[in-house]
Amino acid sequence: MNIDWINFTPLSAASGGVLIGLAAALMFLLLGRIAGISGIVAGLLRPSTPGDIAWRAAFVLGLCLAPLAYSLFSTLPEVRIDAGWLSIVVAGVLVGFGARMGSGCTSGHGVCGLSRLSPRSLVATASFMATGFLTVFVVRHLLP
Repeated sequence: MNIDWINFTPLSAASGGVLIGLAAALMFLLLGRIAGISGIVAGLLRPSTPGDIAWRAAFVLGLCLAPLAYSLFSTLPEVRIDAGWLSIVVAGVLVGFGARMGSGCTSGHGVCGLSRLSPRSLVATASFMATGFLTVFVVRHLLP
């Protein structure tokens, strides 16, 4: 693995982390909700109450429009995906299944749950990370 030191941008990475943390904190303080993407999208697809749709749709729309807003101030990075469509679809299904099975995703457990010192989120995040490490090792070093 090589680190591209020329394009290493710790300031923008730290700024992004601060914005994610601020958004998660504001959502919890103002709405009493956890900013877990899988739960927000699942609630949008199968709403339990009519009032839930507006804030969920606004959150997802904001996620989709954020790159457009960013592009007004800077150039978007080049997107390069080193996988075929089948791999992407299988990975998406597995991640979606795992998020439902684990009662949350990396944003819900990793960002919001760990900040609340949730033991369940600690186990979930450790499981996500270990599975990711193992998957990369297998794909990069064991498979042809």
